[in-house]
Amino acid sequence: MSSAPARWFASPALRVALVTLLLAFGLMGARAIWDPDEGRYTNVALTMLDTGNFVDLSRHHETGHWTKPPVTYWAIAASVAVFGQNPWAARLPAALAFLACTWLAWRLARRLQPGTEHMAALAFATMLLPFGAANLITTDFVLAAFQALAMWAWVESRFGPPERGGRWLLLMWVAFAVAFMTKGPPALLPLLAVAAMQWLVPEPAAGRARAWWTGALVFVLLALPWYLVVVLRHEGLLGYFLGTEVVARIASDSLHRNPQWYGWLLVYGPTLLLGTLPWTGALLRAARSGLARVRAWGDAAVRQAEAPHLFLWAWVLLPLLVFCIARSRLPLYVLPLFVPLALLVARQRFAQGLGLPRLRWLAVWVAVLLALRLASALWPSHKDAGRWAEELAARAGGPVDEVIFVEDMARYGLHLHMNASVEKISLDPKPKPEFGAEFDSNFAGELMERERALWVCKQPLFPELRERAAALGFELEPLGDTHEGRVVFRAKPRE
Repeated sequence: MSSAPARWFASPALRVALVTLLLAFGLMGARAIWDPDEGRYTNVALTMLDTGNFVDLSRHHETGHWTKPPVTYWAIAASVAVFGQNPWAARLPAALAFLACTWLAWRLARRLQPGTEHMAALAFATMLLPFGAANLITTDFVLAAFQALAMWAWVESRFGPPERGGRWLLLMWVAFAVAFMTKGPPALLPLLAVAAMQWLVPEPAAGRARAWWTGALVFVLLALPWYLVVVLRHEGLLGYFLGTEVVARIASDSLHRNPQWYGWLLVYGPTLLLGTLPWTGALLRAARSGLARVRAWGDAAVRQAEAPHLFLWAWVLLPLLVFCIARSRLPLYVLPLFVPLALLVARQRFAQGLGLPRLRWLAVWVAVLLALRLASALWPSHKDAGRWAEELAARAGGPVDEVIFVEDMARYGLHLHMNASVEKISLDPKPKPEFGAEFDSNFAGELMERERALWVCKQPLFPELRERAAALGFELEPLGDTHEGRVVFRAKPRE
């Protein structure tokens, strides 16, 4: 006779919950911050805490940082303020977003395809890309969570009890407002699927126009004030937002993110095939099944009967089409699509009469995923800000207020690991644009300002820096051996 604990663990809901928690938090703080992306996001959040300014985004007191709206930075700053200045705290918002998406996959499946909710949640939690992204500091998982919340609210308004539809639509617009404050216009891409469903399968319930307009007003009141404040404070910022952060990402190759005509295939093909492991086979079968229904969906009655299935494909394919057309393409852009993909996997397994995988198989896969996370923590990388912090601290012999990188990639992760500000400077003075500046200052100007700073440059550049410093009355003192081909040094006035 099986024991009570064994029967308790046999509960599908409990099994999915334990697996999800383990994948979300297991070894979460084992890896140091990796530059450039993780360091950049963390640095902006820590700069907020240092300055007390949570409105104007900056990477340094001399340089703004306007590539993303503030929600992710606020989340990281809040987590670090509560749990301390460490990688675990910096990654907590992404892990919580992973948990939220898993729960929302469960809720969506329960409404759209009852009986598949446990499988949908498990599929999302164990897919390779969501698992990997749960341990990365980016805006993408926070965005995915609020987009999924918005779409769940719409699903409840459309397929749930009609008397509650207005409240659900209000929640949808609130969630879209926070998503818009996380990543701007791309946050609204799931509305393409909503619009498509409203056209292909007209909403049966009447009297929703007022709820839609009220929700849209709430969206404006929540999403736009921050943009209005910073645009009024910083002349030209609106042009930067629209020109660089919207138009350039869609229509130009200025960001150098796989802009070739075939770039979408190089980026999103492997991301969808490998990122959905170990459920790629089920997803491909689901795609084949969906294609087989396209002709049948030409009939309005069939569309009405199969509206949940049609909606899931609209949610995946319409945003994906925009990502493919846009000329800035990165793998994590499609992370929000993995919630509907998980539901499609669960639907396909249900159609085949399959439920949750065997516990032994699941345990092996979870062990593989956690081993990959541990391997990434142990992998030697020049991007590892923790290792850089150890090397610099060993050379400094005292407090370090700032680390200055000369004509080199700034290791912004040092802000978290050393509690030192980080600056990137040019060799010669260069025009500094108001927005999107590459450098914070220049070598000659910076020499006059810092006493307890560490300087870093590539080894071939150091002799020229020494000559220039001498001409300005300064002496450069190398500290120890080179690290990753860089010279670490201090600058002090000649006696």
